[in-house]
Amino acid sequence: MPLIRPFRGLRPAAESAQKIIAPPYDVLTTNEARGLAADAPDNFLHVSKPEIDLPADVSAYDPMVYAKGAENFQRLIRDGLLRQDAIPCFYLYRLQRSDHVQTGIVVTVSVADYEADHIRKHELTRPDKEDDRVHHMEALNAQTGPVLLVYPDDRHAQQLIATQSEAAPVYDALVLNDVQHTLWVVDDAETMTAVSRAFARMPAFYIADGHHRSAAAARVAARRDHKDEAANYFLAVLFPASETQILDYNRLIKDLNGLLPQVFVEHVAQRFSLSEQDQPVRPATIGEFGMYIAGRWYHLRAADEWLHEDDAFRRLDISILSDHLIQPLLGIEDVRRDPRIEFVGGVRGLAELQRRVDSGEMAVAFSVHPTPLSALIAVADAGEIMPPKSTWFEPKLADGLVSHMLNPHFSPGAPRLFTEPS
Repeated sequence: MPLIRPFRGLRPAAESAQKIIAPPYDVLTTNEARGLAADAPDNFLHVSKPEIDLPADVSAYDPMVYAKGAENFQRLIRDGLLRQDAIPCFYLYRLQRSDHVQTGIVVTVSVADYEADHIRKHELTRPDKEDDRVHHMEALNAQTGPVLLVYPDDRHAQQLIATQSEAAPVYDALVLNDVQHTLWVVDDAETMTAVSRAFARMPAFYIADGHHRSAAAARVAARRDHKDEAANYFLAVLFPASETQILDYNRLIKDLNGLLPQVFVEHVAQRFSLSEQDQPVRPATIGEFGMYIAGRWYHLRAADEWLHEDDAFRRLDISILSDHLIQPLLGIEDVRRDPRIEFVGGVRGLAELQRRVDSGEMAVAFSVHPTPLSALIAVADAGEIMPPKSTWFEPKLADGLVSHMLNPHFSPGAPRLFTEPS
């Protein structure tokens, strides 16, 4: 079985693409999404976060929410704003922010390969978040949020992609949150075969972002007894490791576990090398941390022996911070479930950490060096699980750019095709 497969993508008509594409559903609060989509009735947030179209007291997991998402999705299809390619295709996808550029390929990958660990995981999923994606896929009969996968650099595959991206794109430099999104359609049979063969040689792919979507897709396939061939595959975008960018994923804690700020700092100094700084601390290398508390920034350095653990999991910066500070000093045993800890992606900057502590909302903040992709791969290859919120991949993929329709037997309406006249 090939590791990747072309599919008949559902995508915006060219003139509608800019007004449809949206940030991923899981990087916005409901209020942020409601504000972004308030004057944009065709924005894909009405599909991916449909609670924005319902009263504020309706739970995001209420059945009405998924029904509303399906209604909004079908309206975009019915009005011809979203159309499906007539034949299976691959799609090249380029993201560019400032001088960072990454070019990948939009494909479908096999649920069977996911379950056989050819598509490797590094995070646990939360049942409520997984259930949410199952209900969303079932209601829409589609996968609308792609999983971001990383593959080890491969000169042949990357050359094929580079050659194909010399053609004219179907969407050129759509702009979303200062990121340019460019898409090409690859529908030549010979080229698609060559691309499939290039990726078939690879031993594994790695989930960078989208563990809940992957797990939900596997559950939807099982719920359909694997009789829906389309549902046996899920939507993904593959990027080479060398082009994939990970930012820091920082920590905020609501209280000091009964300690006064100065006493807490003294306890930290007994465990880490500590020095006060007059500027915000962005860690320059692994084993370094910033700490902001009571209006002051501190630089922390981990003990050398912690950085040379044999266990790939234990020597991660996130594990060191949790094992040697957050757990013993702040009493937070389960960072996945404890409401006292929150996480802030590095794209929001260190000023956001400082603002939330200065406001009194949080007691202390920790800035962390980005987790190297090599560490993620080492943990996944070892069959281990990364600590929660270890990686923040940036730039983010757009929702609504390409979707994967499941079996039409389950669908309330078939989309128009790009081969049909407007």
